[in-house]
Amino acid sequence: MLFKVSMTVRLPHTMAKDEAERLKATERDVAQALQHSGKWRHLWRVVGQYANVSIFDVDSPAELHQLLQTLPLFPYMEIAVEALCRHPSSIHQDDR
Repeated sequence: MLFKVSMTVRLPHTMAKDEAERLKATERDVAQALQHSGKWRHLWRVVGQYANVSIFDVDSPAELHQLLQTLPLFPYMEIAVEALCRHPSSIHQDDR
């Protein structure tokens, strides 16, 4: 199942800089591992925001929820999820 996931990060202004940097580095490692696994198919930054739009390819909504909860920045994210399906007018035969 494909899902479009929009994530906006809102770190507290009171968070120590070294803690924020540690969380961001760990987040990068987890995100890259999920991309290598094929679960996190696409990742785009939203210009001018601390936000991204991503495409996940998972077996179920429950699996997506579990994966999102593993992200170190999850407690500081506003997340919106939309299920996707193939459009009948798409010229592609796969889910690129």
